[in-house]
Amino acid sequence: MPFDDVNAKKFRSQAMQAEILDAETETRLARAWRDNRDEQALHRLINAYMRLAISMASKFHRYGTSRQDLIQEAGVGLMKAAEKFDPDRGVRFSTYAQWWIKAAIQDYVMRSWSMVRTGSTSSQKALFFNLKRVQAALEREASACGKDLDRHQIAEKIAQEIGVPMRDVEMMQGRLSGFDFSLNAQQSTDTEGREWQDALADEGPQAEEIVTQAHDMGQLRNWLKEAMEDLNDRERYIVNQRLLIEEPRTLGSIGEELGLSKERIRQVQAAALGKLKKLLERNTGRSADILVEMGM
Repeated sequence: MPFDDVNAKKFRSQAMQAEILDAETETRLARAWRDNRDEQALHRLINAYMRLAISMASKFHRYGTSRQDLIQEAGVGLMKAAEKFDPDRGVRFSTYAQWWIKAAIQDYVMRSWSMVRTGSTSSQKALFFNLKRVQAALEREASACGKDLDRHQIAEKIAQEIGVPMRDVEMMQGRLSGFDFSLNAQQSTDTEGREWQDALADEGPQAEEIVTQAHDMGQLRNWLKEAMEDLNDRERYIVNQRLLIEEPRTLGSIGEELGLSKERIRQVQAAALGKLKKLLERNTGRSADILVEMGM
């Protein structure tokens, strides 16, 4: 037996042999933890009810999760219950803790079931843990009456039985129909078989689109070059330094170089762009949005 299994078995054995608390002792320990943060009291309370957590965890082993992981999650729920428990309400800790333990286990099972979130609402959780049981019961009942229910009829009856929306039933039926499928799995058993991910459509631009875009952008650059030649030297220089180089310069740095204010550089730039738009519209017949296409 693996070392971890030995430790797990030992832990379960110790938990089953822990003391059984009477109501008075349980209340005293819970108050000591709540009021004084007495860790010894908490430790004793948790140990006493760990058998309850283990017992509840064992009921969820059929979902394909590790028994030890389930027990750990049940322990987390037990700790949360101890943190939230109010001994002055007159309720036994075991009664209160059951809800927290079950919630922690169910959340873990649903997280572990699939990489895709299986459900988050109360109706989806109810379906996850009850759908197959209710469906089997409905099918047995229909069979006993000589009826043959189709998938839609079964889904309707499940929705009525559990009290959830029809769309949630259909969604959960799909989720529970199988486990996650790896895109790295081969399509066939052949050693040279393609992986499923190789069959996915490429959402990137296709060859025709790339060639067309490159041609259009080249034409735009030629039009811009021709239009730039109609600007004066200062306008051409400012547009180039502000918009066409890899690391555009600031208005202030260009102003210092040319002995002009930042506002004046901005005005010259705006006027130059206005000229470019008119020139491009006149020479190409295209709207002023051509500058936007080029990132200007």
